[in-house]
Amino acid sequence: MQFFLDSANVAEIQAAWEGGLIAGVTTNPSLVAKEGKDFHGLLKVIAGIVDGPISAEVLDTTAEGMTIEARLLARLSPNIVIKLPVTADGLRVARTLAAETPPIRTNVTLVFTPMQALLAARAGASYVSPFVGRLDDIGQDGLGLVDDICRVFERHSLSCQVIAASIRHPVHALKAALLGAHFATLPYAVLRQLLRHPLTDAGIEKFMADWRAAGRHTENA
Repeated sequence: MQFFLDSANVAEIQAAWEGGLIAGVTTNPSLVAKEGKDFHGLLKVIAGIVDGPISAEVLDTTAEGMTIEARLLARLSPNIVIKLPVTADGLRVARTLAAETPPIRTNVTLVFTPMQALLAARAGASYVSPFVGRLDDIGQDGLGLVDDICRVFERHSLSCQVIAASIRHPVHALKAALLGAHFATLPYAVLRQLLRHPLTDAGIEKFMADWRAAGRHTENA
């Protein structure tokens, strides 16, 4: 499993990419609005940092409007992946974009059932994004959804890849990896949590304390 950063914050994206922590970025209208910047301009900046998939969401709800938006977004960078809602119009657009030359990759989002994911895959989606945390919030099994989708896709040899989304904590990420998700998209705070463990911090401090006690000095001292 690889990681995407779920963010539109340039500083976060640059730190995560330069640190070798992520393979790409996912954005959504809420994240972009939070930054208060021009959408297309912000995507160009992100594409200048990240050499990997960058999901950008359409805002129209009609097939015609989504198709127009998608083509404009795709022209910004070859790394752009179009995020579409799992609606009848959204899947129609996924099929249209998959048939273009060259094909425009799509990420069908707001997936809450295995059948939504299967329909998206059959429509030509490159990725589907089941929302783990949002299902957990209403007392349903978000990770169970990821499991079901991965099993269906494997059983039927589908090339569409699964992005575990709405990840709230490291256990979500671990379970998604164990279940076979191809990607997990994480907020920056959760991504950093994956690196942390108190025994790691304590171990580093003990090594350095022992080194100093032996009268040694670091090269930077």
